[in-house]
Amino acid sequence: MNGERIHRATSDDGTEIAGRVHGQGPPLVLVPGAMSDGEFVWRPLLPLLTDHFACFAMSTRGRGLSGASTDLGPERLVQDVTAFVDSIGEPVALFGWSQGAYLALGAAENTAAVTAAAVFEPPVTSVMSEEAAQQLTERMSTMGTLAAEGELEDAARTFMSWLANDDEMAEADALDFVASWGSNVPGFLAEMQETLQSEVLGAIEPAELAKVTVPLLLMHGNRSIPLDWWLDSIHHVSEHVRDPRVSEIRNAGHFGPMSEPAAVADELIRFFAAIPALQS
Repeated sequence: MNGERIHRATSDDGTEIAGRVHGQGPPLVLVPGAMSDGEFVWRPLLPLLTDHFACFAMSTRGRGLSGASTDLGPERLVQDVTAFVDSIGEPVALFGWSQGAYLALGAAENTAAVTAAAVFEPPVTSVMSEEAAQQLTERMSTMGTLAAEGELEDAARTFMSWLANDDEMAEADALDFVASWGSNVPGFLAEMQETLQSEVLGAIEPAELAKVTVPLLLMHGNRSIPLDWWLDSIHHVSEHVRDPRVSEIRNAGHFGPMSEPAAVADELIRFFAAIPALQS
């Protein structure tokens, strides 16, 4: 991947936020989600993008190359992405996946440096069914027990198997991703605790989403689990932003950027190619 280097920024509380830069072209910031970080999760997708973009594979605090902090609230993580985007110093394209989609939406609301954004299945807890919410609570409890026993890989698998279909779990195992996700379990549990204790919806509040005025591509799979929640989340976001485009990725579940990278890359390339500010 041509031109690989490390880009560093400073969040507003002094925490260093960093990520590797792969490829050449207009800047595209990649925001990973849940237990992911920029050091491993984009491995299937990056080779398909680096001929078109300089891909900034950042990690939020406590992950990958970024510095650690005990402040892990959702507002702070949004600030990490915002600071990283602002530090690039030119119009930026933004792509976030899962929790990273939430953070990307927050950054798009807070900085004019984002000229267009794309997200893959942003989680909107306010539209989650009671059944799905109960399942999430049970999974988080089991994860906490396993993590306390030092079984981080099993903890990661417990959460992933709630969201990933069978083919995606097999792909994650083939790519040896589960162990990498496991290393981020403690930070993820701390983030989730702060998020669940907060009564503020933050970046996915309707009034906040209304601040997203740039073109926004909303991607989702047709094999995602639980499908109704992800479709309702997409609908919620599209209903409140100014310029949404919705695209279904066939044969993909929630882990589409990992399991169907060519389809996701094609959508990103096509979408961002239509943004004048990103053309060199």
